[in-house]
Amino acid sequence: MPSSVVHLPMLLTWARIVMIPFLVAVYYFPDAWIAPGNKNLLACALFTTAAITDAFDGYYARKYGLTSRLGAFLDPVADKLMVCAALIVLLELGRVNALVALVIIGREIAVSALREWMAQVGASENVAVNSVGKFKTIVQMVAIPVLLFHDPLFGILPVHPIGTVLIYIAAILTIYSMLLYLRLAWPHLAPARGPEQVPKEDRSL
Repeated sequence: MPSSVVHLPMLLTWARIVMIPFLVAVYYFPDAWIAPGNKNLLACALFTTAAITDAFDGYYARKYGLTSRLGAFLDPVADKLMVCAALIVLLELGRVNALVALVIIGREIAVSALREWMAQVGASENVAVNSVGKFKTIVQMVAIPVLLFHDPLFGILPVHPIGTVLIYIAAILTIYSMLLYLRLAWPHLAPARGPEQVPKEDRSL
């Protein structure tokens, strides 16, 4: 049985984490070293590579029985760090609305906290990833590299407006999926009403 930290899916997860500072740092190099267009291309390539490896490592780990607790913890952490770092870069570059970035990042934090709480009460299956969440992730993973690329494709096709539309769709799906998770988790979040908690006028009902 391979070590839980050296098999291929785990190495890909670590690689995604290592990519994060490079995604940010590429924009801090002087233009004389890396032309602005090449910075966009490098950032887009890094994020796209991370997105592809994210899809691949989960499938590979499940197929060959290489899943582990460490991998289950690190995989979503790597994804969320990459998305948040990319959104902060896009916000700094003026390519994404601050409210959109706040909604997406805030949702990631809120849902992560919700899943941790639900795991503590033994009901984590109630907030497992659903189809809306998966579709949101796909739209988000397409929108962000498009916005990072920024420049017209082949010099003629403007991609920034496409990325902007997609990131707004992702933000709407983000809110909707979070509301779905909250609805499913609410029975476990709402306090139980025992006899001592019911007002006196209600106890006879």
